[in-house]
Amino acid sequence: MRARLHCARIIAAAILAAAVMISTVPQTAYAANTCFAPEALTARDGERRPVKGNRNFDAPPPEQQLARFAPIAPSLRGAIRRVSLPPGKKLIALTLDLCEQPGEVAGYDGAIFDYLRAQGVKATLFTGGKWMRSHGTRMQQLLADPLFEMANHSEAHRNLRLLDGRTLSEEILGPQRAYESARQTLAASQCVTDNPKALASAPPRMSLFRFPFGACNQQSLDAVNDAGLLAIQWDLSVADPSPSQSSAAIAKAMLKAKPGSILIAHANGRGHHTAEALPLAIPELKARGFEFVTVSELLAAGTPQVVPTCYDNRPGDSDKYDKLFPSKPPATAVKSPVIGPNAESPASAPAVPH
Repeated sequence: MRARLHCARIIAAAILAAAVMISTVPQTAYAANTCFAPEALTARDGERRPVKGNRNFDAPPPEQQLARFAPIAPSLRGAIRRVSLPPGKKLIALTLDLCEQPGEVAGYDGAIFDYLRAQGVKATLFTGGKWMRSHGTRMQQLLADPLFEMANHSEAHRNLRLLDGRTLSEEILGPQRAYESARQTLAASQCVTDNPKALASAPPRMSLFRFPFGACNQQSLDAVNDAGLLAIQWDLSVADPSPSQSSAAIAKAMLKAKPGSILIAHANGRGHHTAEALPLAIPELKARGFEFVTVSELLAAGTPQVVPTCYDNRPGDSDKYDKLFPSKPPATAVKSPVIGPNAESPASAPAVPH
């Protein structure tokens, strides 16, 4: 009983401290993002809620020349769940999914990013191609912020286990096009012209991929790796898409992190109570000596643990999505460049071997 009271007091104190901290965020906390004024970055009323029935962004993006790449090396082909670190290193990677399905415009949970910026916490954002196009300004703000690493979360959050050929290619290439297009637009802006270092933290292409629903098969894994993308899973899910998962439960899940962990949460309006949970968990994790880094930084610091397939907690548990979320092809068919190493233009790309 005494232990429970002590735990309750700690959580209550953390909530109070977080509320005070968020309400007194200094303007200088956002100085790292040089292309946008602080008031432009903060959360706005109404943008968190997903909107159904909007198909304005359903059509596949147009073809364009993409940055060069090489297929993933054999030792890293498969699904990366976490990273083994040298003794004494206590690094963890917070990842946030920003996905969007056909027939909707998903949300943007600005409170999450307000808190991460205020606390200087890095995160990797697995972002859908549709989401990037339907949230153009927010996408550019995130891309220009050195705290955040942008990563590929498929074009429209379809089940890639059920796709093949050009339809599979579209789900992988769509976000690459959206990212590179947004980066080119920002690079041409006056902000970057005046400060060439403004995009120093944004590489020419994304190099990480996360499968929708955490579901893949060998064909889709090969397609992702052949496209020069590392397949990133997680070893710690906070279960925030469930409305019944409270902020305290999310924080409790986050506190199970171990050195080298990859945590998954959501910031597209479907990460229920995540914004309230982060101020509960992050200060405690920092107090335990953990440092938040991007997934790429985590991978570089140790040895990635690669498994042959994708799953949530145990092999096979994501197979259920074949029935729950059967994939459908894009509403508008567009001739698509297929995936090949060092692709420079659609005309020069080799054929998909499926």
